[in-house]
Amino acid sequence: MDFEAGQVLLFDKPLYWTSFDLVNKVRIMIRSALGIKKIKTGHAGTLDPLASGLLIICTGRATKRIEEFRDLDKEYVAAIRLGETTPSHDRETEVDGRFPVEHINEELVIHIMNGFLGEQKQVPPVHSAKMVEGKRAYEYARKGIEKEMTPVTVHFRELELMAVDMPDITVRIVCSKGTYVRSFARDLGLALGSGACLTGLVRTAIGQYKLNDAFSLEKFENFVKEMKHIGKSSV
Repeated sequence: MDFEAGQVLLFDKPLYWTSFDLVNKVRIMIRSALGIKKIKTGHAGTLDPLASGLLIICTGRATKRIEEFRDLDKEYVAAIRLGETTPSHDRETEVDGRFPVEHINEELVIHIMNGFLGEQKQVPPVHSAKMVEGKRAYEYARKGIEKEMTPVTVHFRELELMAVDMPDITVRIVCSKGTYVRSFARDLGLALGSGACLTGLVRTAIGQYKLNDAFSLEKFENFVKEMKHIGKSSV
């Protein structure tokens, strides 16, 4: 495997790691295996620290393809808590509102979710990396500065209710690039006449690339160590 010539690598990003953390770790592993000082690496689509799952990392000349991968549809499995809201729409911040859920059942959730299918205008979370007036939105939010977030056009291709254990539901989502699943959880709660926030998120696919085919950090570490061993043996 020639990392300098260019490779497209699939990784299962660990929970609580930033996407940059993973890219940096992979870069260090590759440099150690190849015995080189520098190699271009980059990822194709950020995953929040509170999300895990598929992250595409490109090396060498394959970094020129990053935008191509970012434009692909994404598939997620989202755990959503109904009846609770947080400022960040996930567990990064504390619960700031509780709402009734007694009127919500499986049939209602499916009916309301179907209304999200197709093209939608979505307001990004204030606790996000979206650029607002030259800064990340979360920089303002963490200082208590209110900034109006401009709605963006997103597309929901598929929405499947996978499990219901009230007040928790699990939803499989196939959506366009730029979609915030946290915002979907917020909007779903509102549409159900309650509130909602994201409690877990796994990215399971990017286009035709699947999480099942991804490296764990441990497997990749073993892989590059074997490359290093083979390289020494052939000298």
